[in-house]
Amino acid sequence: MTTQIKRLISLDALRGFTIAAMIVVNYPGSEDSVYFTLRHTVWNGLSFTDQVAPYFLFFVGTSIAFAYSKRLEAGVSKSSMYQKIFFRSLKIYAVGMFLNLMPHFDFENIRWTGTLQRIAIVFFISAIIYLNTNWKQQAWIAAILLVLYWFAITCIPTPGLGKVMLEPGVNIVAWFDTKFLPGRMWRGTWDPESILTNITSVVSCITGMIAGKLMLTDKSPNEKVNYLMTAGVFSAILGYFWGLVFPVNENLWTSSFVLVTSGFAALLFGAFYFLVDIKGKTKGTLPGIIFGANAITIYFLADVWALFFYETKFAGASLNERFVQAFSKAGADPKLGSLIYALLFVGINFIPAWILYKKKIFIKL
Repeated sequence: MTTQIKRLISLDALRGFTIAAMIVVNYPGSEDSVYFTLRHTVWNGLSFTDQVAPYFLFFVGTSIAFAYSKRLEAGVSKSSMYQKIFFRSLKIYAVGMFLNLMPHFDFENIRWTGTLQRIAIVFFISAIIYLNTNWKQQAWIAAILLVLYWFAITCIPTPGLGKVMLEPGVNIVAWFDTKFLPGRMWRGTWDPESILTNITSVVSCITGMIAGKLMLTDKSPNEKVNYLMTAGVFSAILGYFWGLVFPVNENLWTSSFVLVTSGFAALLFGAFYFLVDIKGKTKGTLPGIIFGANAITIYFLADVWALFFYETKFAGASLNERFVQAFSKAGADPKLGSLIYALLFVGINFIPAWILYKKKIFIKL
């Protein structure tokens, strides 16, 4: 049984804050001066940066539950929804490809994968799953995919090497990309947004769909918080212990990585929902709501702005280089200067986000 509920301020804000976090970690003032947790881990492990993408997929899943439950209840035909899902996924993927090609549009060295491409693929598969299953079936699909992926990565020897490998560039995921992924790979011999990792990325989205379905039930707000927090704790604990035999690894998007990050995302969602939607403490949420209102658009604009703020040279140095150098000469930690520049860049991107929000322009890809 479902019921109509008001739009969740917490969900809108979290989606926007996640986009802001993406910009911070993608655009430091200096790639050479970054705090450890603001970098992707080299291989196994979990930094703040590693968690941003799975959180966004979790909130994409939650949004799928809200959007398509309403349409199903309104009697919208599945065929029309399938068409819109396909074209929306295609548009998001196309924007990701445009960003990959920018600014030189070198089609000979094109890269077919990326953050937006993953979002497009995961959204497409997850939305189709949502329209044709209930939450229990989704949970079973998620569990089966995680276990099958675990078996595949840890039991199938890398062809040509004759043994199971989990190291960068020589595992079965990388081998699969060398055979079936066209174009250039981000790391030369492997790509963090690989073909096979889309399997477990879908599970990150499914966990968000289940959370969204919970929020649409007629359970009391306190019950919803309790379920979210309990599920989050158990998911994170299970992911931790699974990680002892199948390491937490964003590059391979391992099953343990999915459970840990989905657990943390559920805890974060539960905490925000309790504070913002139940207790009414909305102060400070507006920036997140503004970013979230045009999330993909702002992500796109950040890449465009970066051509000026990071790529354009002024007397032999870019703006970010000059900023961090000035910070260092003043005796301050260059890592702090790098972080401050990244935060200033977030502020620059907030300006068009605020203008679009103020004019009630919501660009839905």
